[in-house]
Amino acid sequence: MAISPRLDIRQTQSLVMTPQLQQAIKLLQFSSFELTAFIDQEMERNPLLEREDVDRPLEATEPRLDAADKPVLDSAPPETPLLDGMTAASASEGLDVDYDNTFNNDSAADSDGAEAFGQWGSRNGGSHGFDDPDTGLEQTLAGEISLRDHLVAQLNVDVADPAERIIGLHLIEMLDEAGYLVGDLDELAEKLGCPPGRIEKVLKRVQGFDPAGVFARTLRECLGLQLAERDRLDPAMQALLDNLDLLARRDLAGLMRVCGVDAEDMAEMIGEIKALDPKPALRFDHIVAQPIIPDVLMRRAQDGSWLVELNSDALPRVLVNTRYYAKVAGAAKSKDDKTYISEHYQSANWLVKSLHQRATTILKVATELVRQQDAFFRLGVQHLRPLVLRDIATAISMHESTVSRVTSNKYIATPRGIYELKYFFTQSINSADGGDAHSAEAVRHRIKAMIEAEGRDILSDDQIVVALKADGIDIARRTVAKYREAMGIASSVQRRREKALGL
Repeated sequence: MAISPRLDIRQTQSLVMTPQLQQAIKLLQFSSFELTAFIDQEMERNPLLEREDVDRPLEATEPRLDAADKPVLDSAPPETPLLDGMTAASASEGLDVDYDNTFNNDSAADSDGAEAFGQWGSRNGGSHGFDDPDTGLEQTLAGEISLRDHLVAQLNVDVADPAERIIGLHLIEMLDEAGYLVGDLDELAEKLGCPPGRIEKVLKRVQGFDPAGVFARTLRECLGLQLAERDRLDPAMQALLDNLDLLARRDLAGLMRVCGVDAEDMAEMIGEIKALDPKPALRFDHIVAQPIIPDVLMRRAQDGSWLVELNSDALPRVLVNTRYYAKVAGAAKSKDDKTYISEHYQSANWLVKSLHQRATTILKVATELVRQQDAFFRLGVQHLRPLVLRDIATAISMHESTVSRVTSNKYIATPRGIYELKYFFTQSINSADGGDAHSAEAVRHRIKAMIEAEGRDILSDDQIVVALKADGIDIARRTVAKYREAMGIASSVQRRREKALGL
């Protein structure tokens, strides 16, 4: 057979994911913050995209859920005409985050401790008097003192040597948010050009500052500083601090043997340890936790059904400015300019449609979740039913992977609190009497409630199994132990020992 080049025509079928389809899939699994960052990048790249600031009602209608009815969604067109020839779609909006100003170590070293003396003036070198017309009443109000200001004030009073004040300022800048000293002291000594012994001397001095336990390098040192401040760091307590791993394992017998004390003294020592603050600096620098913005809202209607809707605050509109597109397209002369404008216009339209499809899909999945978990919202976590992705996917005629992407990092605000959509998917545990299966989350909640309600008689895992089987839950002892350990609950032996010690 001769080998020669030739042309063949073949017909094949293959699944090809276009860039637009990949973008739509990626948008589904984005959280609201990730989507905000993505939209900001697209708006910087595409001049035809704009964000509408005016609040407008959501285009998708509000579904009503009854116990026996399936949700009905009215599909909105992907592009809705607005003013000035624009089109809109639902998107996600982020939050503004305020960042605290940080102190520059180099500027502290160059100022020779000037800032440590608390000079009257602003950071940029200006000063303000009481007769300054720019000084308003709000500038004279007292605010929350920070940890740094609190420590610098003590440094001004307790340390007179300017060189040691500079070292103290650097040590203050090496504190983390909990008040622990992070970083290498040898590197600090090399940076400042002083012997390491002088760094250690200043460290010992600032470790006596308020709050007690600040400038510690380990948890043991932090607790030791607080006990020393209370004059309670005796040899037995020091032995307890040196063996905190035994305390973490609840090996009370080993602790009593190491510390040389009886059960009564050990219970008193552990009580003193529990009264200490392992993170002494958190009382000063209050870092406000970023709240979760729910993607979906639900509330009860007057007839007792559930109303589910998208959160309009988390879904601003992204617009395609068709008027601007017509203007620049008409002014384009070269082929490259026309291609550039056409590609960006298509990209903007596809993004608008993808965002609308994302919002509709989230609403559809959340609506079905609320319908299937109706007993949970009405009666509580003990009535949470077992559910898997396949159940929702089958009900709304979608693929399981789509449901998985939609429920990742999405939250719903309910009358019982804010939950991640993934929370409602739990494994099933068989019923002992052949009835409906039970949710694993509901069983865990019941186990926790039984242990919290136990009095002098401590329940073993076997006793919990018997009690659950009496309630119609078929569960193995090892499953009870696994759930108990996952919730951080000690074994019956350890709980009995702690109750005997009064812990």
